[in-house]
Amino acid sequence: MTKKILLTSFTTWLPHHTTNSSDDLLEKISQLNYTFAVLNFLRQLPVNIQLASNIVMEKAQVVEPNLIVCCGMAERRQYLSIESKATCNGSILRTNIDLEKLVRENSRVKISHDAGKFVCEGLYYAILEWIQRHQLSVNCVFVHVPILTEQNFNLVLNDFEFILQRLGNYLDETSL
Repeated sequence: MTKKILLTSFTTWLPHHTTNSSDDLLEKISQLNYTFAVLNFLRQLPVNIQLASNIVMEKAQVVEPNLIVCCGMAERRQYLSIESKATCNGSILRTNIDLEKLVRENSRVKISHDAGKFVCEGLYYAILEWIQRHQLSVNCVFVHVPILTEQNFNLVLNDFEFILQRLGNYLDETSL
């Protein structure tokens, strides 16, 4: 059975942003050919928790992915970071994926325990809650992407491909 991954990104939200690094990264990923999974893209989500969440859930019902990888821009971070949890009104939801194992062989990718208290965390929480509430057999992770520059673009791209490959290889296993 072909594994399916749904990847999401946001549009810009501040006047000084000309692009969103999460969307720039997914644009490049969409141009490459991967054999470990079929990649489906939902790019330039609105910077609105409710709208973005509804769009992702609707797309996931159509695509029926094994994994949802939500991506957002983190201006102050230097490397890719994978969020361990999302909070809302004191409630905490965590991804089911073993992040320590996921990033073990890549010291640049960081595990974060603070998804940002903005639309990124809101989307992550909403998707994790939806999966839990409906007892869906899909996993979800949230990846924050640093600002992309000529100097770091290839490094960040390689790190993201590493994460996607690891996730794709282990989708059928319970080891992540």
